Amino acid sequence: MAVELLPIPLPESADPTKFKSFGREVRGVDPANLSPEEFATVRAALYTHDALLFRNASLTPEQQYALTKAFDPQSENYGHGNKQTEADKKSILHPDLKTIPRVPQVQLIGNGTVYNHEGLAEAKLKHPSHKTFHKTKVSPEDEAKGVTRFYRWHIDAALYNLSPPRVTTLYGLEVPQGPRQVVRYDDGSGQELPVPLGTTAFVSGKTMFNILPENLKSVAVRGRVRYSPHPYVWMTPAHAKSTGLGIESEGLEVPLADLPPWDESKVKIYPILWKNPVTDELSFQVHPCGVAELFIDPLPEGANRDGALYPDGAHLTDLKEVRDLLYQMQRPAINPELVYPHDWHEKDLVLFHNRGILHSVVGAFTPDQVRAFHQCNLAASDEPTGPTPEDVKKWA
Repeated sequence: MAVELLPIPLPESADPTKFKSFGREVRGVDPANLSPEEFATVRAALYTHDALLFRNASLTPEQQYALTKAFDPQSENYGHGNKQTEADKKSILHPDLKTIPRVPQVQLIGNGTVYNHEGLAEAKLKHPSHKTFHKTKVSPEDEAKGVTRFYRWHIDAALYNLSPPRVTTLYGLEVPQGPRQVVRYDDGSGQELPVPLGTTAFVSGKTMFNILPENLKSVAVRGRVRYSPHPYVWMTPAHAKSTGLGIESEGLEVPLADLPPWDESKVKIYPILWKNPVTDELSFQVHPCGVAELFIDPLPEGANRDGALYPDGAHLTDLKEVRDLLYQMQRPAINPELVYPHDWHEKDLVLFHNRGILHSVVGAFTPDQVRAFHQCNLAASDEPTGPTPEDVKKWA
């Protein structure tokens, strides 16, 4: 049977004109046992559509690791490292992950207590809650009515020492059912988004770039971000915005001198825009919570300077200024009509292009609601590719 690609079902909230190329359900193949020809088709489909869904998939942790690694055969380690260092134990991510002992590249994530699971006698899982990370919180009364938040919009990446994974695979093993919830943005916009319980929300980095006005496209194509050393330790005391898109500037970050030991050569500086290896399209790929500085190159010779921002270039080091500019560029892309909130079913396998998408944990569970997923992504063997000189000339 040939590989069949079907559009993923969109919620009523989504603008279908903005999802024409986004997301496909894959039928006709077993993701745990792809032939070389089938994998080539799946690979091309992933980079073309950014997210692939396999329903009723059956795969072991070993098979999930093998599938993830096939997209980057030289990769080996989990995308955030081995979680054994001082930095890993102080990281804001530390409580959210449990490693499958015999396949350490695969993580068990979810909610509630799971017993006798793939070599883990007991695993106490905790769904990340905005109440531990956001500056403001949904009231208990509203939460009881199903009001919730995006937790943290992000790329799966260590953003220090290790390179961002090309692909993440998420496999739903236990998916609790319950009433739908409503994401409230709580930023003065009045925006809300109805979502399934425990959804994973995705937005397209390509759309994030494409909808920008010309002056901000120019900044994006000329821009690079510098991440903090050990960014997930650095941001731990800080508070996120109510939209989950970046950090409030309150001066609460861990001082660089108080971080675990770090090496300047391992600090990551990435272009704002990353180039798709199959389509050559540009995606706005910035993890706003971890950014410390912003570099903007001057306009290329001959470019129109009318209305241009930072025509002579800039190096922004004021955290609030950096964050405000990034927020101005990224916030439109998380409007409700541009978010795909996946409605999980047991044995759903989702592959997403981690260098073309931002995503967020969403929602809240009660302690007795058990949710168990396997997640795998691998620190890449290469760095993302930024805009070409031709791209800069076109968009600057």
